Amino acid sequence: MRNILAHISGKNKKSFAEKLKQIWLQPDYESAKKYANGFMNDYDLQYPQAISLLEEGLEESLQFFSFPEIDARKISSTNLLERLNKEIRRRTKVVGIFPSMDSYIRLVTSYLIEYSEDWSSGRSYINPKVITDLILAKSA
Repeated sequence: MRNILAHISGKNKKSFAEKLKQIWLQPDYESAKKYANGFMNDYDLQYPQAISLLEEGLEESLQFFSFPEIDARKISSTNLLERLNKEIRRRTKVVGIFPSMDSYIRLVTSYLIEYSEDWSSGRSYINPKVITDLILAKSA
């Protein structure tokens, strides 16, 4: 969404963003697709670059509708990834200058391993049973 909004003028950005967000707040895939097509028709002449970006990534951004068993807020957002990247930046900024690329990779890898262990052993963003059931259903 940020990439799309980069092509919108400042005074129209807020209203455009509110209407754009409605695409992903629709109750199902069909209504989201229908709303998106109407939205793109309304703004195609005014913001061709933004609408072009939306068209390119629309199908990928609507994939979370394929998994109604999982809370859509959890899989339609990149907040988890952004938080992970922010934590990596914070930890690497403390060191400042790394003696080599290998030392940087070791630090980041060790943090990612620790992070993965935390999520697999305790806190679970998405219930592992739901994911296992989905995988079994898709393979059957």
